[in-house]
This record gives sequence, C-alpha cells and structure tokens, in this order.
Amino acid sequence: MTNEGVRSAGRVLVVEDEAALAEGIARGLNGEGFEVEICADGLSGLAAARNDEIDVVVLDIMLPGMNGYKVCRTLREEGIGTPILMLTAKSGEYDEAEALDTGADDFLSKPFSFVVLVARINALLRRSTDGRGQTMTVGDLSLDPISRTCQRGDADITLTTREYELLEQLMRRPGQVVAKQELLEKVWGDEFDGDPNVVEVYIGYLRRKIDRPFDRNDIETVRGVGYRIGTGSGT
Repeated sequence: MTNEGVRSAGRVLVVEDEAALAEGIARGLNGEGFEVEICADGLSGLAAARNDEIDVVVLDIMLPGMNGYKVCRTLREEGIGTPILMLTAKSGEYDEAEALDTGADDFLSKPFSFVVLVARINALLRRSTDGRGQTMTVGDLSLDPISRTCQRGDADITLTTREYELLEQLMRRPGQVVAKQELLEKVWGDEFDGDPNVVEVYIGYLRRKIDRPFDRNDIETVRGVGYRIGTGSGT
C-alpha cells in the first residue's frame, strides 16, 4: 500500500497480524506521506525488512511463524541496522526490556495514539540519517552502529542494548560533557519515571567492560554535570 499522490516521507514496513490495526496504521501513515508495506507474519516480515529501501520497521511481538523478538534479533545479527519500533503489550515492561535487548530502537505500548506513533517514526528517521551508519572511534575503542558491535583494538566487547546506547551517546561527542539528564532522556526515554541513578549504574557496567580489562579510564565523571569519553591511557 502506497501513497503516490505526494512525495514520500519514507518507506515504513508494518509487521502486524491484526489486519484491522495494520490497515488502520497504513491508512494513517499514507495520509502523512509515507509509503507503507504490510506483512502479517514474522517470516514474511523478516524477508521484507531485508530490503534496504525500508526506512523504518513497525514490528509487533506476537506474530505467527516467527515472533517479533526473533525477527529483530535476526536482523541485527545480519548487520541490518534499519530502525525498529516494536509494539508491546499495554503494561508489558518485560516486553519493553526484551524489545530493547534484542536490538529494537524504540517501543510503543498498545493501545497507542497515532500522533505518538508518527512522532516516534519521524524521530527514528531523523536519527537514522544523522550519521548513524558511520563507525565511531575514540582512541582504539570503536562502535559500529550498523552491526551494533563494540571493539577495543582487536578485542570484541559484548554490550547490552542499554549499554550500547549509553556508550553511543558519549562517543558521538568525544571530549564533550554529556549531561546526566540528557543521557537519561535519550537512552531511557522521556517517559522514564524510575530512579535517575540508573545512569550511574550503567556507567559502572560500561567501565567494567570497556575500561578496566584494558587498564583504561576513558569514561570520565564530571561531578554535578555528567559524563564524557576521552582517550585516557590508564588508571
């Protein structure tokens, strides 16, 4: 389903087995200028998402054939970095956590506002065109946004989704202080209402993975302000 009357705002793949919901999303997105393709099961959704002309994937979790988690994980393992917005249960905080851990970029709980859906899709499109495809390096530390992998020299470092996104925010501005509140909003989202000290907790996780095993001190705390990543050569 496409909207050929206006210039496309982007191509969205909707993988949703509830036909009425999928058609409703498609009609609304067509009205906003998007081209929309619909798939009703996980396997066909996976195949369609491999098309490099897809700009954003809206992916339900509960799908016949292959669930949304497996679709998302498979795409990321194949090095496909297309932004994925996963649709989760109404009160599914575990769904949301697993969605992020399998490589989703964002999630939206059902039922949702169409206005919010469009805003989230547009935000993902902005992020995907803002240099996300370029490998970032700080000293011998590198981060690949396409494969979502991290290396220190020749050593591979395994990061969770939260750890990856936190490190990505720091590495996009090497040498600059990134405020704690900004990290909280960009990594955990504007609607996060948990303990803001979660930022310090995850900074600690990162240090134990990317700094201490290599006798480095790249992640610096600027007290009362936030954090920055430099090129510290030792502790």
